[in-house]
Amino acid sequence: MSRSTPSTAPQPTFVLIRPQMGENIGGAARAMWNFGLDRMRIVAPRDGWPNGRAVAMASGAGRLLDDAGLFEGTAEALEDCHYVFATTARQRGLTKPIVSPERAMQMAAEKIAAGQKVAVMFGPERAGLENDDIARANAIISVPVNPEFASLNLAQCVLLTAYEWQRTSGEITHYTDEMAKTEWASSMDVEKLAEHYEDRLTQSGFFFPEEKSEGMKINLRNLWSRMPLTRADVQMLHGVMRQMVRWKERG
Repeated sequence: MSRSTPSTAPQPTFVLIRPQMGENIGGAARAMWNFGLDRMRIVAPRDGWPNGRAVAMASGAGRLLDDAGLFEGTAEALEDCHYVFATTARQRGLTKPIVSPERAMQMAAEKIAAGQKVAVMFGPERAGLENDDIARANAIISVPVNPEFASLNLAQCVLLTAYEWQRTSGEITHYTDEMAKTEWASSMDVEKLAEHYEDRLTQSGFFFPEEKSEGMKINLRNLWSRMPLTRADVQMLHGVMRQMVRWKERG
């Protein structure tokens, strides 16, 4: 038996119970490292350990496999943990709290902050965790999946849980704009654009009839103010109007 190198980052330990395919172990390592998790334990892998296919699939997350703890049984892998979650999609006839992945990782963060060690168990690919494994857990994580196709790939389940940990413990940017070599237009930029269009449209007789012209001008200015314009957008719209005027003058 080997034990994983402790990580200094506060985080739960992900425990793979009797995983069957090296590729899925490697995929789980990649999923964990995508969200900054590196504390993995492996219980009785079917194809032995180390596993070349796991290493190949892990790619840049191979360090997790190098440091992973290898254990013969579930009890041994969980012996130093204070609170354990078990992931399963099936009803097991056991009386336990059932929580969503989101709530589970919130609970994990609270318990880890209080100095406890938290583990999350993931079962083998074919049938998932056995009741003997789940009986050792304090709570069950249930993913709200399609009941007609509830089975999740091991790496998928790890990825989903790791993402929820990141949402709970890290800084998440829920919305941003990718600015392509420009910046947002200022109020003055938009004001100049509005004046340009209003002047040219007035010259062309667009604001007609006279009694409706003021309302039409207000609507046009309101249109500009509702649009999230960049400085590049403003420059392009100025160019559009200038070109249209030149074309009309040439005609």
